[in-house]
Amino acid sequence: MGQQSTNNEARWYAIHTYSGYEENVARNMKQRIESMDMEHKIFDVLIPTETKIKIKNGKRKNIREKIFPGYVLVNMIVTDDSWYVVRNTPNVTGFIGTGTTPAPLSKEEIDSLKKRMGVEEPKYNIDVQVGSSVRIIDGPFKEYEGKIADVDEARGKVRVLVSMFGRETPVELDFLQIQKI
Repeated sequence: MGQQSTNNEARWYAIHTYSGYEENVARNMKQRIESMDMEHKIFDVLIPTETKIKIKNGKRKNIREKIFPGYVLVNMIVTDDSWYVVRNTPNVTGFIGTGTTPAPLSKEEIDSLKKRMGVEEPKYNIDVQVGSSVRIIDGPFKEYEGKIADVDEARGKVRVLVSMFGRETPVELDFLQIQKI
């Protein structure tokens, strides 16, 4: 195969798998690395995930989601034998690269990925200010429209003035329960 690493430096490579098999591939690869004595050439197997906020039944939940479904990252020194171990792991379908040569990810890509993975508390992406018109998309006031009266970014909450029975009623909602109109 002739893809000897030029400087025997460990780099990160993206390995393509069947979607949904990432954990399976990572586990199998770790077992193969151990059983084939490759710890000195293959150092880490990683499934990049990040914390996301979802609302389920009106309750906020933090869930871990794969950043790149269908990919597993491997930190290794590429030699014919180490590459054989990775490439022939069950459910590995390919890699990022050209022909038979894997292309390493850049240090910037890895740094930004690790930063994204390390953020435990997800950020709230909301672009509303006091006075913005919004539609409520979840919860008991679903389909109502109103105006933002207050934004509490730290808690991920907003107070919306909703017109009910001819008067403005303040309703506290989660950022994820509203949509800008």
